[in-house]
Amino acid sequence: MSYQVLARKWRPKSFSETAGQEHVLQALINALDNDRLHHAYLFTGTRGVGKTTIARILSKCLNCEKGVSSVPCGECSSCNEIDEGRFIDLIEVDAASRTGVDDMRDLLDNVQYAPSRGRYKIYLIDEVHMLSKSSFAALLKTLEEPPPHVKFLFATTDPQKLPITVLSRCLQFNLKNLSPARIAEHLQFVLGEEKVPFDEGGIWAIGRAADGSMRDALSLTDQAIGHGGGNINEADVSAMLGTIERRFVVNICQALASQSGVALLASIAEMAEQSPDYEAAMADILSIWHQVAILQTVPEALDKGLSHFVELVALADTVSREDVQLFYQICLLGRKDLYMAPDQRSGFEMTMLRALAFRPATSGRPVVISSPPPEVVPPVKKFDATDVSVASTQPAQPVINNDKGVNERPGEVLEIQENEKESSEEHEASSLVPSEDPELVVSIMLDDFTSENWIDVRRQLTIGASLGEIASHCLYQSRQDNELIFVIDDQENSLYDSSHQLALGVALTEYFGQEVTVSISSGLAETETPRAVDRRETAERHAEAVDMLNEDPDVKRFKQLFDGVLDERSVQPID
Repeated sequence: MSYQVLARKWRPKSFSETAGQEHVLQALINALDNDRLHHAYLFTGTRGVGKTTIARILSKCLNCEKGVSSVPCGECSSCNEIDEGRFIDLIEVDAASRTGVDDMRDLLDNVQYAPSRGRYKIYLIDEVHMLSKSSFAALLKTLEEPPPHVKFLFATTDPQKLPITVLSRCLQFNLKNLSPARIAEHLQFVLGEEKVPFDEGGIWAIGRAADGSMRDALSLTDQAIGHGGGNINEADVSAMLGTIERRFVVNICQALASQSGVALLASIAEMAEQSPDYEAAMADILSIWHQVAILQTVPEALDKGLSHFVELVALADTVSREDVQLFYQICLLGRKDLYMAPDQRSGFEMTMLRALAFRPATSGRPVVISSPPPEVVPPVKKFDATDVSVASTQPAQPVINNDKGVNERPGEVLEIQENEKESSEEHEASSLVPSEDPELVVSIMLDDFTSENWIDVRRQLTIGASLGEIASHCLYQSRQDNELIFVIDDQENSLYDSSHQLALGVALTEYFGQEVTVSISSGLAETETPRAVDRRETAERHAEAVDMLNEDPDVKRFKQLFDGVLDERSVQPID
């Protein structure tokens, strides 16, 4: 006996064997069981999702010799002949090859005659959108008022091309693309029945490549069995499809999570040996970070049947939410830049290195800021206003040569004494040495915690930028046992979610040294929030610094000499 491909061998013969499309099947089952049958059905959807298969099963249900029901017997001659494609009262038409009006008229000439064998004469027209306008015009009248023994079943991948007059005369059912998880589940069943060894990674790779089509998935499975010599594994499937093994992109993501540049480049080099499509690799990495974000936010929403679910859990526990969003955004932008890079590998590596380099300081990586060497900083005269820095460009001093009789203009040339130079040099050297704050930071006990010292506590917390921004807009209200109650300003709560409440509780527990919980509600800020206090104090210090500079005698002298104006925007108070 000749070999029968899996897509034909495992074509469903009843509604119960159909994978997915429950929303369509339930409607048809209810209509059959309650005897509420329409004369025209339209099935739409992409290729291979079950349009023709469901239409044939519906034909069996209508013409089963044991009566109309949602469960055909599958044993009578009508059921067997429909399965074998030789039932005389099931007229299947390929509209792609019979598009003319004459073909439609020949078809409709026999509509008036009663069925020869079955209960109903069924016209199954596949790819109905390929019919010409004249064919649709010839069909309309019969489609609206057919004889009671006639049923029309239409299937199309492009319902937008059907005239609205045809759509209005049919019951339309939209078949959905199948998810990779649903396809993988069905393939596991089929391969188990076929006694074909497989691994989950290979099945999932086929499920993703099928792009929602079960027929494509079964065809790819046939190809994978042949490619793998009778079994299916992820490496062979990836080689067959020209895709990247999932382990490569998982290793790259793990290297990013561990902040290891060596491991990152080693993983990319290992992947490069397979001559991958780097854009597809970037898409797979984006998919992983997307799944990690779902796992961190709504764990129950992620399918636990994923072949790399364990690795996703490890990444979710290792990488913060902020870093996940950062990695996703950098990879998303880097994907667009791949074609502008000298070559795709270098563009891919640069994107991964960018994700590694631009990880925020709140993730735990120390930020080292190097001070300029002393010789780079030009010596300046010491100002009395020592707590401010002025961004300015000093003009070049004119060279005065008294031997050649060049006259000095009074007040234009400033005489610098040796002691002033020494003082300037000492000040410069001392500015490179960090000074200690004379005021010691005092930790506040939980029993002493009030709305007044919440601002000080907020400044002492070791938290990330996102949580810090939320906390700075919160006001402390009251305490109930070990529960601290806060209110967040209505105008500043757009980024707030329930996870911030839990994270702030963890930070305060660490600060106070005892277990506390946090409750945050939205409301009106009646007093200054920590952020408002910070802004006010910064503005006051800036105004004070500007006033001190304007009153400084040296600054006044410079303003007189050069007719200058102090740029207040360049004045920055030193913390």
